[in-house]
Parts: sequence; C-alpha cells; structure tokens
Amino acid sequence: MKGESMIIVTGATGALNGATVDHLLDRLPASEIVVAVRDTAKAERFARRGVEVRRGDYADPASLPTAFAGADQLLLVSSNDPVEDVTALHRAAVDAAVAAGVKRIVYISHQAAAPDNPFAPGRSHFATEQLLAASGIAWTSLRNGFYAHSLPWFAGPWRETGVIAVPGDGPVSWTAREDAAEAAAAILASDGGYDGPTTLTASAAPTFVEIAEIASELSGRTIRCRPTDEAEWIAAQVAAGVPEQRTRFLLGFYRAARDGFFAGVDPLLGELLGRAPRDARDALRAAAGSDS
Repeated sequence: MKGESMIIVTGATGALNGATVDHLLDRLPASEIVVAVRDTAKAERFARRGVEVRRGDYADPASLPTAFAGADQLLLVSSNDPVEDVTALHRAAVDAAVAAGVKRIVYISHQAAAPDNPFAPGRSHFATEQLLAASGIAWTSLRNGFYAHSLPWFAGPWRETGVIAVPGDGPVSWTAREDAAEAAAAILASDGGYDGPTTLTASAAPTFVEIAEIASELSGRTIRCRPTDEAEWIAAQVAAGVPEQRTRFLLGFYRAARDGFFAGVDPLLGELLGRAPRDARDALRAAAGSDS
C-alpha cells in the first residue's frame, strides 16, 4: 500500500461502521481500507470487495497493535459491552494505536459526552475523549446525536395505547445512524479536515410532547404524552419483562433528556451530506412502515 493512505475501521460488522465502510468504498479504492473485527468470518462481504480483513478485539489487547499497524486514520467504534468496563476497553485500543504509530484516531462518541451525564454512556465517551487528548495522537471525536432508530423504543407502545409515557422529558436531537455513517466516511475522506470534538446531529431536537404531536399527525389520531413517576415507570418496565438493572440504566436517558444533555443541534451533518438530515419524523414513519 505504498503511496496510499490507509484507513482502518473497527467494528465494521456492526450497522454503523459497516455502513461507513460502504460509503468509504464509494469514495476510495478498497486498497486504502482495512477492517479490524472480532470475528473475521463476519466481514467476508468486505473481503469480497478487496478490503483487507484483520482480527482485532478490544478485549484482547495483544491483537490490536497488529490490527492497527500502518493506519493513517483509525475509526474507533465505541464499545457497547454491557458487562465490561467500556472505558478500559477503549484505553486498550488507544494504547494499541499509540504503539502501532497510528497518525489519527477518529472516535465514535456522542453529543452528550460529559462527566456529569446521568446516562452512563455519556460519561464513558467523555472519559475516552480525555484518553484521546492525552494520547499525543491527532484525534477527532464524532459527537453523534442520539440514534433515531431507538426512538420508537423510548417512546413506548404508543400505537397500541395512544400514550407516550415517559419518566422524564426534554429535547433530543434524534439523528439517523445511516446519516452519521455517511458523515463519518466524509470526515475520514477529508484526511484530517476535522479536529477534536465534532458534533453531528439532526437539525431539530423535539421533546416527547412534540414527538406525540408528530405521532398524532402520522397516525391520524390523538397521541398524548404523559409524564410518569420514575418508580411507576420502572415497575411497568419490569412487569413487561425488562430486567431491572437495564431499566435503571435506561432511566438515565430520560434524566439526561430532562437535563438538556441531548438538546444541542449543529448544521455540520447536513453540510457534510449535502441535504437535510433525517429526523424524528422520519424515524417514526419508518417504524410505522416496519410494523405494517
């Protein structure tokens, strides 16, 4: 690959970074792209397109320096492991990138990266950004808005009940994961054109009260938003079969929304896409279509 710039993408068997690789292949030759994944068999579709596939697992630090070797840019997906210390996994990846001589890390973060975020992933993203800042490597942190495909879940079974019952309300810039993937490819293809925290969100941040209004328009019937006591909401989730530990984890999202952690919007995503980003209305419409 002499004379070429190498981009190595972790987590490419997942939906987000897999889509990013697809967009990179629309922009760059396959010889400039490598994927580093836990299970190489699942990356066969990239291998068929001429992309080099390497094994790399955050939980196996010894596998990472070789997986990251030669990278001009490394797209580092954030771990969603429900059991492991996520920040420790990210530390292993950053340390390996330093050892491998990576020139720039592009990290998949979140707009709500903050040490006091009630939603635990926001605290982990902030801690990882601190690791990047201390690494000595050039870095870009993609602070994506909250992924819109999860909106139907957080809004609950409103199509059956006519009610969006939430234990906390506030603005959320619901952002399409597909748009975030396309923007990540554009940023990687810019070869260092973006530095440090880089916010990528939809153009609006509706509250759940506003989501109920959109749902009413889409469904042709009145959908109400009803504030719910936290204890009542937890009890309802547990009764519906959601493990209590996960329920309390998810409660942090509503608290963070109430406190404004997901409220910010930024025009950059639309500028990178060259069109208006998809939004909450699109997410609700897509969910309704998938149910039909």
